[in-house]
Amino acid sequence: MTTTTHPPIQRLTPCQAEEPEIWFAETPAGVEYAKALCQSCPFQQMCLDGALERREPWGVWGGELFDSGRVIPRKRPRGRPRKHPIPA
Repeated sequence: MTTTTHPPIQRLTPCQAEEPEIWFAETPAGVEYAKALCQSCPFQQMCLDGALERREPWGVWGGELFDSGRVIPRKRPRGRPRKHPIPA
């Protein structure tokens, strides 16, 4: 009888390997870090599609930041808004 070895059925994705709080960061830098981790995930598009369908209220899903069920480009820091907005 021959035995073969198979690769693991489930590969750890960034959201499984990292702390859950990363995906709900309060700072712009934290959000960008979470979004960067998603870039290497093979399930990124499926995650994003599911989050859009569920209208996730907030957090990073599929490499995008959600707020109130919609994708927003970046998280604004707390405090007073800038007098002169920076170009996007």
